[in-house]
Amino acid sequence: MSKIIAITGGIGSGKSVVSHILRCNSYTVYDCDSEAKRLMDSDTDIHAKLNFHIHPQAVKNGVIDRRLIAEIVFASPDKLKRLNSIVHGAVLDDIRRIPVDTLPHNILFVETAILYQSNLDLVVDSVWNVTAPIDIRINRVIKRNSCTREDVLSRINSQESYKPLRQHSCVRTIVNDGTAPVLPQVIQLLENEKL
Repeated sequence: MSKIIAITGGIGSGKSVVSHILRCNSYTVYDCDSEAKRLMDSDTDIHAKLNFHIHPQAVKNGVIDRRLIAEIVFASPDKLKRLNSIVHGAVLDDIRRIPVDTLPHNILFVETAILYQSNLDLVVDSVWNVTAPIDIRINRVIKRNSCTREDVLSRINSQESYKPLRQHSCVRTIVNDGTAPVLPQVIQLLENEKL
């Protein structure tokens, strides 16, 4: 039986660590951030929607003007909602096209920080929520992105301000606090998924 499993958690929680462990064990992981960027750069239908819904010059000669789009959507909640709808819809369609039953282990993992905002929760069978204490998360992001504590807190607050209208029925937790080993937790969850 094939399954789609979400790997989610806030910025700095360690989603990419879990994804790396899975890839090293021959599982397929769809990284929503990088795939959304690929789709935006290559999909002419997305380009047309960006020019129609966001700004007529959002895409020129097949190149997205990300600075222009950012200026517009961060000044207009309606435009931001439209952008998210365009991109999240394309990602959902892309995931639905993946023949999960042909993948190793018949499982597709989907890494996303915005499971409920993007409606990805509607297509997954279970959720692996990666958690870590807030101070550890902040320090990880500062070290990784060379940004300020305030920048990280702003990003955390924007991600976590969203309250989902629905909760997924099958949520598992992976603790990535720098003390509890992550690998045994992942192995145990994989065993549980095979039951």
